[in-house]
Amino acid sequence: MIQSQTQRAGADRSPRRALFVLLAWGLSATVPVAFTVAAPARFAAPGRDRPNFLFLFADDMTFRALGAAGQTAVKTPNLDRLAQRGTLFTHAFIQGGTSGAVCVASRAMLLTGRYIWATGGRNGDCARDGKTLYPLWGQTLASAGYQTFVAGKWHNGQAVLDQAFRTRSPVILNGMLESTKPGGPAYHRPAPDNLWQPDDPKWKGHWLEVGGKAVHSSERWADAAIADIETARKSDRPFFIYIAFNAPHDPRQAPRAYLDMYPPDSLAVPPNFQPKHPFDLGEFECRDEILAPYPRTPAIVRTHLQEYYGIISHLDAQVGRILDALERSGQARNTIVAFAADNGLAVGQHGLLGKQCLYEHSIRVPLIVVGPGVPEGRRNDAMVYVPSLFATTCEMAGIPAPETVQFPSLVPLLTGQTPRLYDDIYAAYVDTQRMVRTERWKLVLTPRARMVQLFDIKNDPWEQQNLARESANRALIDDLYGRLKSWMRRVDDRLPVATLDATIEAFRANPSPQP
Repeated sequence: MIQSQTQRAGADRSPRRALFVLLAWGLSATVPVAFTVAAPARFAAPGRDRPNFLFLFADDMTFRALGAAGQTAVKTPNLDRLAQRGTLFTHAFIQGGTSGAVCVASRAMLLTGRYIWATGGRNGDCARDGKTLYPLWGQTLASAGYQTFVAGKWHNGQAVLDQAFRTRSPVILNGMLESTKPGGPAYHRPAPDNLWQPDDPKWKGHWLEVGGKAVHSSERWADAAIADIETARKSDRPFFIYIAFNAPHDPRQAPRAYLDMYPPDSLAVPPNFQPKHPFDLGEFECRDEILAPYPRTPAIVRTHLQEYYGIISHLDAQVGRILDALERSGQARNTIVAFAADNGLAVGQHGLLGKQCLYEHSIRVPLIVVGPGVPEGRRNDAMVYVPSLFATTCEMAGIPAPETVQFPSLVPLLTGQTPRLYDDIYAAYVDTQRMVRTERWKLVLTPRARMVQLFDIKNDPWEQQNLARESANRALIDDLYGRLKSWMRRVDDRLPVATLDATIEAFRANPSPQP
């Protein structure tokens, strides 16, 4: 019998690991935090007590945008080699978004290790009135003696940044590298008279001015990572380096050589391409969606795919630079490297461009873990959440894990102790969508459209066939809905269940012909 997430979290703090409980004061300005002391680290190099951690975080990178996934034309040789050296989690998810800026909630969950509605702040953030309510990831490792470094995108406020990391390299506090205002030349393109070009630094965005010259943000953050590695190696203390790339978030800009790797005419349009999403998700005019005009056409989607793949391949090259620097530093053999993304992206799938939905392309992301003690060349198909990295690093380091952390460690999956952490997972997008997913089935409810969607993910991975209208699936929908309501109670989701009840009742009374 597979344990529920709540049971599993309790199991993570069983006598097997918990030697005693202590109260750690001072990690949070507002509450004392209970910790359990973990067993000795088993993920360090021979002769070392604890591993280093290098976390590389992409922005808006869907799970299929990884060469090793084998599902698109994108080329990511460095990430592919990283996956070969460790474990690739093929079904890694986020728990959704509390606003159109999905990354805010996603990063807050990662920083606190807590569920989407429980990070402690407003609008999915992890601070309220300039104060955090829960211990943070970098803060926890720093209190255990780690050197902590951060560089790149930061979308969770100055107060959280100051509390989370000791050494702060260049950071973009507002989260986005804007090229033009919405409606400007970076939007509604391609178009006949639009002169915006992704490789032209005059359009700013990812092209940052550094020392009087234009430098791409991915190169800037790679430079910072390399400098942090050099600084960290001079100390006997282990390090935690957190590098948050802005890529491949729009404006999707890259040097011409990377764009030329993907001639638009050579790119396949996704099999679930549509000119426009067939029902209202409430986001037809959000910033992500107005990057391209309606109706979408194959030519429009190929242009955006060229830019998406180009910026990802350029990001991959910078990951290669960082990994080379880690090798040169002599620290690679004792460093756990993790690569993940804050959320996915549609880029033409289902008539969408953005991530303001609960389709696989938007909530499922790459997750790679590499290093001492991590199985090499493995693909793990268990459903996991990216914010589990907080608890995972604590367990790997053999240091106390805050009792406030809700997402469980991935270590039991890496060691083969259990084949899965969840029977089912949950995701939410603001007050417009709710989802539950098992290994095979996925139920999505959209109250504003009175829409019920049921997908057989095993046999329909691109989510093209809605099976909710088939009367034979009524019992299955009821079962999945029961699981969804259980998750809503678990994560303290305040959306009225009556709203979802009415959605199912209305759909069954008049199932729309739309998918």
